[in-house]
Amino acid sequence: MTPRTRAWAEGGVALLSGVIFALGLAVSGMTQAEKVVGFLNFFRGWDPSLMFVMGGAIAVHAVAWRLIKRRPSPLFSARFLVPTRRDLDARLLIGAAIFGVGWGLGGFCPGPGLASLVTGTPTALAFMVAMLVGSFGASKAEPAITRALQRA
Repeated sequence: MTPRTRAWAEGGVALLSGVIFALGLAVSGMTQAEKVVGFLNFFRGWDPSLMFVMGGAIAVHAVAWRLIKRRPSPLFSARFLVPTRRDLDARLLIGAAIFGVGWGLGGFCPGPGLASLVTGTPTALAFMVAMLVGSFGASKAEPAITRALQRA
C-alpha cells in the first residue's frame, strides 16, 4: 500500500468511525443535554436510562478489546497506542474534576458536543465555543499550574 493510499484509508476509517460514533451518541440520547443533566442529577427527577448506554458500551468494548488484542498491530499503525501510566497525579485529578463539573453544568462532553453541532442548537454551539476557549486557556496556563503543583 502506498503512503498516499494508506493516508486515504486511515482517513476513511477515521471518518466512518466518527460517523458511527456520532450516530450512536444521537440514538442513545447523549446529544441531548437535558437527558445527560437528568442522569447526573440524583436529587431532582433522576433519569437512569443512560446507565444502559454505559453498560452497552462497556460490554461491546470488552468483547472488541479481547479480539483486538489478538492482533500483532493495528491495521494502520506499527503498534497499539495505549496509555501506560498507572498513577493518579494532581494534574489528572484536577482535569477530571473540571471535566465532570463542565459535563454536569452543560450536559455535554466533547464527543456529544461535537455531534450535536449538526443540530445547530445554540446550547451545543455555546458548549463547543466554551470548550475551545477553555482548552486554549488551559494550554496557556498549564506551565504555571505545573510549576505550582510541583512546589506543593
